[in-house]
Amino acid sequence: MNTYKSLLLLILGCSTFACSDLVEEPVGILVPETYFTDVASVENAMNGVYNRMHHRFFLARETSIQIMLRSDMVDIGDPGTRQERIDHNRFTDIADNGNTNVSWGAMWDIVSACNLTIFGASIAASDEDITVADENRLNTITGQARFVRALAYYHLVRQFGPVIIIDEPVADVEALSSATPNSVEEVYELIVSDLEFAKSVLPNTVPNKSIPSKAAASSYLASVYLTIGEFGDALAEAEEVIGGSIDDGDGSYGLGLDDDFQNLFHFADVKDSNEPIFVLDFVGQTGVDVTNWTFDYLAPLTGISGNEAYPHQGGWAVMVPSLAVYETWDGRDYRRAVSLDTTAVSSDLNGGNPVDYTQFSLIDPINPNRPFIAKYHRYPGDNISANGRESELDYLLMRYAEVLLIAAEAAVEQGDNGKAQLYLNRVRARARNGAVDGDNVKYPPSTFPADHTGTVTVEDVLEERRLELAFEGKRWYDIVRRDLGPTAFSASGLEGEKPGFVHPDDYLIPIPADEVVRNPNLGN
Repeated sequence: MNTYKSLLLLILGCSTFACSDLVEEPVGILVPETYFTDVASVENAMNGVYNRMHHRFFLARETSIQIMLRSDMVDIGDPGTRQERIDHNRFTDIADNGNTNVSWGAMWDIVSACNLTIFGASIAASDEDITVADENRLNTITGQARFVRALAYYHLVRQFGPVIIIDEPVADVEALSSATPNSVEEVYELIVSDLEFAKSVLPNTVPNKSIPSKAAASSYLASVYLTIGEFGDALAEAEEVIGGSIDDGDGSYGLGLDDDFQNLFHFADVKDSNEPIFVLDFVGQTGVDVTNWTFDYLAPLTGISGNEAYPHQGGWAVMVPSLAVYETWDGRDYRRAVSLDTTAVSSDLNGGNPVDYTQFSLIDPINPNRPFIAKYHRYPGDNISANGRESELDYLLMRYAEVLLIAAEAAVEQGDNGKAQLYLNRVRARARNGAVDGDNVKYPPSTFPADHTGTVTVEDVLEERRLELAFEGKRWYDIVRRDLGPTAFSASGLEGEKPGFVHPDDYLIPIPADEVVRNPNLGN
């Protein structure tokens, strides 16, 4: 038991660092060497990885809160919301920010669970009686775990900069408490290595997009290469996903743009769409005490308080775009209608008929009189409770449209304007479709946004990403990687001047103070 932390502690999900002050006591014989004896035990560990990805502290709530509020697309709605959220929005957060504390721990929980799974697969694979089929299955699970580990580190390095690389179960907690953070470059080397391995062993397609595929690994490689400025590699990976047909995608991956943008944010329609590449699949466990697991908190966090327009009714009015986000978004763009709620219903107002956003505060004073985010709140599913928290919606972590825009931006950097036009205009063409079903017939096909006919610039692609991927957790990372902060947070920015923003220091989030106490090297 002095070699590795007990399996039980790891299954319970302690953060790699937050567990460092625990006194370890043996628990039966649950140690990796005796637990991982077959494929089923490794699959169980991988299921634990996926469970951690759905916890509120990751992208269902806390991690999403900080990367969305730090952008210029999402502002504070309710002024009485938690100070830790307001501080992220204003760039006044410090090292004891409660939101950051749990988000940090959640990402390390995921890394820890991935490392355990990878280690367990190696133990099970060493059995001399293992079959070829079992060996192949273990290799696939290892690819899944390395993909998810890469995803966790991709968030960690972009939010916190240099962090410690932990790529195996922790054998010496004391040594870890004095380890020196690896450089950003080294962290990206691990991310690329993990994704390359995943790409080499994962299947081309998967029946459930919450399981990583070869296409997902290649798509994230394209994103990573774009972030670190390796534009040739970014374009190559993106074009591998796009394939030979710009309309239908590569037949081996079966990907393409959904005809109707709204389908991507409809709990049922998105599951039949060819556009999602990797998602978090929420299942709507109404009435089940899952202690914050599998809960979609972005629905209530972005919902209009007191709104009776939907069966699950209102939300908490926490994250609401500034009015400028709406007013500067051309009203002819169908994506604006899908992305934002501009009306609400209250039985106490207007005879129960819809009222527009200028009266939202009359429904509940915590509501600002601004359009609200609709992507997570409009069609969350049937198995829901108040505020839509137990939704059935898929979070789109990577989708085909983003791959097209990665290709367009990389093509600009490679001096290939023809490709940049091709990929950018494919995304715009879908936006022109309007609604293609009976639910939203008031949005017929239009001529806006028109195809780009001149020289495509990086700014053109970033603006398209801002609108196409609005409120999907991408904008903050775009601001950082393209050094847009001085403009985005100036008086001319969408949220007005943010005096708390210090360039470039605020591109990184302070590492939690408790972690620096445990390992002072994290504060260097």
